[in-house]
Amino acid sequence: MTDDRPRYMISVAADLVGMHPQTLRIYEQKGLVRPQRTAGNTRLYSDSDVERLRLIQRLVSELGLNLAGVERVLHMEDELGRMRRRLERMEQEMRRALDEVHRSYRRDLVLYRPPNVPVRSR
Repeated sequence: MTDDRPRYMISVAADLVGMHPQTLRIYEQKGLVRPQRTAGNTRLYSDSDVERLRLIQRLVSELGLNLAGVERVLHMEDELGRMRRRLERMEQEMRRALDEVHRSYRRDLVLYRPPNVPVRSR
């Protein structure tokens, strides 16, 4: 899992991904990446942002997508991530519910003991 803490100024982030800072500004303008801002309005990129920029770079250079295609792929990636998180929450809720059912069964179960039947001798 990547870190979402803002830490890299635009020049450092651009160096990390091998892009020009102006390219990062264009990607932000198009909504492809959303760096956080300091009180002085300086862009700060997180490790997650850097990974997203690398993905954009691969989509453009290796697959030949234009920015509209990149935008669509990123939207699908984001939606997939949301769905995975939702599924994980649902699985956790299901596990908790099953655990509660099992606990209630254990509380309600009474051990069966056969009645003491005297043995007849012949």
